[in-house]
Amino acid sequence: MSDAPAPIVGENHRALFDPAQGVARIEGSFRLNGLEEYRPLMQALLQLCEQCDQVTLDLRALDFLNSSGIAMLSKFALEMRARDALKLSILASDSIPWQGKSLKNIQRLLPTLELRFE
Repeated sequence: MSDAPAPIVGENHRALFDPAQGVARIEGSFRLNGLEEYRPLMQALLQLCEQCDQVTLDLRALDFLNSSGIAMLSKFALEMRARDALKLSILASDSIPWQGKSLKNIQRLLPTLELRFE
């Protein structure tokens, strides 16, 4: 197995990747400008998917994701539709308002997505 994707750390956000567990933990408040600034996160998620048969995005501590970040997650979901062998799940928080509607819309793009709210 190759190396884990490098952590992405900003002033108010971070994304950590654990290929051994197949988990990406995305936390804090992501307010990047446009899809281009989200490219490193997208590439890290795709790299994790290359290393694992099952991937969990743990978003329970992701307090805010702007529209560009939601667009990036939507593009990621569409990319995952082409990878039938990969099982993707998202752990979300009942207490973070944006996650309910936005993540259910992403699930519409990827019907095989397992979406769990805690």
